[in-house]
Amino acid sequence: MRVLLDACVPRGLGKDISGHEVRHAPEMGWGDLDNGDLLDAMADRFDVLVTVDKGIPSQQRISGRPVGVAVLRAKTNRLQDLLPLVPKLLALLPEIEAGTIHEITG
Repeated sequence: MRVLLDACVPRGLGKDISGHEVRHAPEMGWGDLDNGDLLDAMADRFDVLVTVDKGIPSQQRISGRPVGVAVLRAKTNRLQDLLPLVPKLLALLPEIEAGTIHEITG
């Protein structure tokens, strides 16, 4: 699966998402894009956006988009707080379909 980490997700999280092609939004030149523009830019290049932005479900229309979204909900967006969510993310990634949002909590 082709996974894009949002700019608000620590880049280091990517090395723990094994078995998937993982890139970080800033490395793609998309670090300053707002959510709607980011979702448009990643279409046809990525399958899933991984973010900690809790506002995406209420601010963006995801249904009908060619990507899915995984929202990590941790105490902070620091790597040490997000790492415990990685096993749930890895289990969920193969099931995420385009146009859907999934929230992952500890």
